[in-house]
Amino acid sequence: MSKTPATQALDKAGVAYSLETYAYDPTADRVGLQAAEALGAPPSEVLKTLIVKVDGKPACVVLASDREVAMKKLAAALGGKAAEMAPVPEAERITGYRVGGVSPFGQKKRLPTVLDAEAAALPQAYVNGGQRGLQARLAPTDLVRVLGATVAAVAV
Repeated sequence: MSKTPATQALDKAGVAYSLETYAYDPTADRVGLQAAEALGAPPSEVLKTLIVKVDGKPACVVLASDREVAMKKLAAALGGKAAEMAPVPEAERITGYRVGGVSPFGQKKRLPTVLDAEAAALPQAYVNGGQRGLQARLAPTDLVRVLGATVAAVAV
């Protein structure tokens, strides 16, 4: 299996994880839900990584693939006033990943990261492994530890 910046970051941090591959569907309306279905996992355990802008500054939010981000709650979790999704080209430039393959790990520049409280409570979950069709199964507590993520209720 190919090494990605995400798997290299996980290895370097000593995180226990396993990798799963699936057939990525670029036409899927909701990439995270398609990943959950392909993996045969509940959508609440397949986390999506979104790149947002809080008061104009990039940040990363990780939450269950079947949930949406409450932008006001997200902004508040990062001490900001307003949050919005980052445009796709900007998200790809900031992270070094293609949308559909954005991982919270191994981004070009470490962004302030928020992990939704529900996702943080899971014993194990999938996060993107750094390329389309690759998921890393790990303990969300490792995501918090390695990325210094803020845990907050930001999903609706």
